[in-house]
Amino acid sequence: MNSYMLIDLILLLVAAVVIVPLAQSMRLGAVPGFLLAGVLVGPYALGLIDNVSEISHFSEIGVVLLLFVIGIELKPSVLWNIRRLVFGLGLLQVLLTGILISLGVYYLFDIPLKAAVLIGPALALSSTAFVLQLLREQKTFNSTYGRTSVAVLLFQDLAVVPLLALVPLLASTEGDVGQNVGLALLESLIILILVIVTGRYFLHPLLHRIARSGNPEVFTASALLIVLGTATITEHIGLSMAMGAFLAGLLISDSSYRHQVTAEIQPFRGLLLGLFFMSMGMSLNLNLLVAHPIRAILLVALLIGIKVVVLYPLARLLGVEKRNGLAVTLILAQGGEFALVLFALAFQSGVLPEALFQQLLLLVLLSMLATPALAEMAYRIYKKKDEMEGLETQNIVGSPIVIAGFGRVGRRIGQVLQRADKPYVALDSDALVVERERSAGHPVFYGDVRQPELLKAVGAATAKMIIITLNDTHATEELVITLRALYPNAQLYARGHNLQQCKELQQLGAFGVVSENLEASLELARMVLENCGEDAEAREKLLQEFRLAYYGNMGKDEFSGR
Repeated sequence: MNSYMLIDLILLLVAAVVIVPLAQSMRLGAVPGFLLAGVLVGPYALGLIDNVSEISHFSEIGVVLLLFVIGIELKPSVLWNIRRLVFGLGLLQVLLTGILISLGVYYLFDIPLKAAVLIGPALALSSTAFVLQLLREQKTFNSTYGRTSVAVLLFQDLAVVPLLALVPLLASTEGDVGQNVGLALLESLIILILVIVTGRYFLHPLLHRIARSGNPEVFTASALLIVLGTATITEHIGLSMAMGAFLAGLLISDSSYRHQVTAEIQPFRGLLLGLFFMSMGMSLNLNLLVAHPIRAILLVALLIGIKVVVLYPLARLLGVEKRNGLAVTLILAQGGEFALVLFALAFQSGVLPEALFQQLLLLVLLSMLATPALAEMAYRIYKKKDEMEGLETQNIVGSPIVIAGFGRVGRRIGQVLQRADKPYVALDSDALVVERERSAGHPVFYGDVRQPELLKAVGAATAKMIIITLNDTHATEELVITLRALYPNAQLYARGHNLQQCKELQQLGAFGVVSENLEASLELARMVLENCGEDAEAREKLLQEFRLAYYGNMGKDEFSGR
């Protein structure tokens, strides 16, 4: 890496560190923040960076990693549970919006047919990264409004796969557009089948062997190798790297290692995806906006209007309540990051001329900047619903229980929860334990519970209770500190070896702690007293008084919380 490239990266990092938090404080969100940071340092504003093409090529790895994570999250079981909204509302929205926009740009703006075929469905897509972030901030992820929005986004993410395959076919001078679209769908299907068959017999055994080695650095390298290797293979056979990464994610989506792989990938994904958005911001020709501001605003309003007109009736047709349907329509009315990806790829392939590419780039970015205002309107409409209070209660009650560590103690806790019909998810760093317990039907996943990204991946952010059963004193304390900082509202239950460690865990923020030494001693004492003929009531009173005295050193409240 030469010194100029290093300076450019430093400038981008400085811009991101300054602009992104500022954008978030203004409720614009992280994605517009990265875009604005790129615009600021790019050649059309301050002109601090003019080497946009090299940075764009490097930043495309962020899109590859994003598609990989989406592939992991698109589990077949998840799609099946909300199949009516995904393959009903999502499919109709993409099809009708795409056809309407394609016809409009072809007949009204005299754009070539090959470009129009791509522009329509690309502009039909919404911003997955932006909308999911807003739903989390609004705490509406599990509401009807949130679930419906996610369902549409899921199908849009699926639709990206054939669209990515379509770009190189449109760039080809052979065959007509209809034939190319059919070939894109056929190639996607064939390659999907081949990759799944190959990965099923190769990928899972490979991850299992690597996990058993117990080397986290090798596991990280393997996760990156899977993503970049599959992406490179699909690129060499004529498809995009992003499509290959998506397929790799699908292969791991049902694996017990998927959460750990996601945790390893997330830091790279977040940084490189931010770099991608900044490169898009640097590519934005502000002269177009300055020269024709009214036209730019009208085009954004037209795009939002088309999406609203198409999506709202479809939502009502499929049984979505009036206010929820309107809220969903508003939060999904913007253009998305995958439109930027598709347009950039189409421009590099010669499908889009530079002038048209710049116009489309401006249209998508301006629509994304309008999203916070649209999302605020959607949230206000949603808040007016009488069911709001009931939904919030349901979300809390339905939150899962996370068990950190599934050895002897964790497994027994899981068995008790299972008998009580309480859903839970467990994590363990021993690949053999994970394989054994999953074969027995327990929801256990491989990973190091001390990694924040792994905890987030299994739903710790929405978990009401997290139970820590690790046999490592230092790791337990470290995890309590991490969880208390990340999830201050979660109730943490921890296993301690003795009174001193229980005190320390309680001081670090554990809601309830149990000394395994004491509890084992009391159980043995109970059996001895019973064998000696001690009265049951007197025996239990004696043991309870001893337990209270023991835990009383930590404070009565902490023991009662146990």
